[in-house]
Amino acid sequence: MKTIATAAGVLIASLLIPFRAAHADVITDWNEIGASTVVAALPAERGSAGLDLSLVHIAMYDAINAIQPRYRTYIAQLSTNPAGASADAAAATAAYGVLRYNFPSRAMALDASYAAALAAIANGSAKTLGVAVGTEVAQDVINWRMNDGRYAVVPYAFGSGPGAYQLTPPGPPSPVGTQTSGIRPLALQEFGQFRAYGPPGLRSETYTRDYNETRLMGARNSTVRTAAQTEIGLFHTESPNTFWARNLRNFTAGLGLDLLDHARLMALLFVSFNDGGGVCFDSKYTYKFWRPVTAIRNGDTDGNDNTEQDGVWTPLANTPPHPEYPAAHGCAAGAVTEIIRREVGEKVAITFNSTVPNTIAHVFASPDELVAEIINARIYGGMHFRNSVEHGVRLGRKVGAWVDEHYFQPLRPRE
Repeated sequence: MKTIATAAGVLIASLLIPFRAAHADVITDWNEIGASTVVAALPAERGSAGLDLSLVHIAMYDAINAIQPRYRTYIAQLSTNPAGASADAAAATAAYGVLRYNFPSRAMALDASYAAALAAIANGSAKTLGVAVGTEVAQDVINWRMNDGRYAVVPYAFGSGPGAYQLTPPGPPSPVGTQTSGIRPLALQEFGQFRAYGPPGLRSETYTRDYNETRLMGARNSTVRTAAQTEIGLFHTESPNTFWARNLRNFTAGLGLDLLDHARLMALLFVSFNDGGGVCFDSKYTYKFWRPVTAIRNGDTDGNDNTEQDGVWTPLANTPPHPEYPAAHGCAAGAVTEIIRREVGEKVAITFNSTVPNTIAHVFASPDELVAEIINARIYGGMHFRNSVEHGVRLGRKVGAWVDEHYFQPLRPRE
């Protein structure tokens, strides 16, 4: 059996696995189509890289695994006999079916992409059967996620006083993600399963240290942040919907995996990414902690003589519209890199790029290097305190470990 470990090469902790040239396949193609669909979707469709790309990758995984069964099924229960079916046709059909249902406004573009995908597959019984398998899998995934809570409208009641989250410039008028704790997870029992510890007290040494670090390093007009640190802070401000989809797509395409193992790894990554985000937002709206821009402009109200107030302090980057603790980038990085560490290795080269102007490609020698940069980036950008990002990483790692240990397991023990 060709596992992810063997496909990536023999993993020795002291060696670095080189990044291979990316190779496109049906998994890569429909991840890119899915990400483009999420970005172009109507607001009422509430597209997200976490949830919607997870469903696409679960569907492709179940469709291919039904034809080449090496792992446990995630959700689909087929009545169609998949023997002899085209895996490419099944995966494309499954991905298309899920996206077409969730994003009716993108029907024309999705129809064109699907037609092109099928046209590239030779006509015959394998193609016909693959379409039947993919159609059935897509419907199973759609039925599973009916009424999952994603479209709920949950008004937010703001608190007041030191430590309480307030809207931050430049807006929008309401915080986002308030409905998250009511959405059904993909893998976890509930999003409160790994709730974070909580932010530090406003008079604690940890808060004092973090406050002053972000005040100095994260200010737009900082005199202590270097040009390289500024680039890092801006690099990680691209929308997560495009940043993670593109970079994980490119990373996994370079590993030389067979089709099923590629489908499995991407499903592991995105399910962990989604549920890590869910746990993160559950914690955010449990603690409702203020952002640095609010804290620093009101530093004279926190009861801490060691936090210097600056009424006009402005962060390097705009602050996202949701509470500060824990940091969502930390949760995402922890979840994704835990899967990479477990499934690919602790010493694997990772190359990420950003669409933010005046940034360059970043090359990391290990998943831990990527995490370390993301922690620093949220401080350089002025959006977070260090403790918040570190706690987010811990939370994300717990989620990644849970998903890896409970789902997508081999039918037989690995060698």
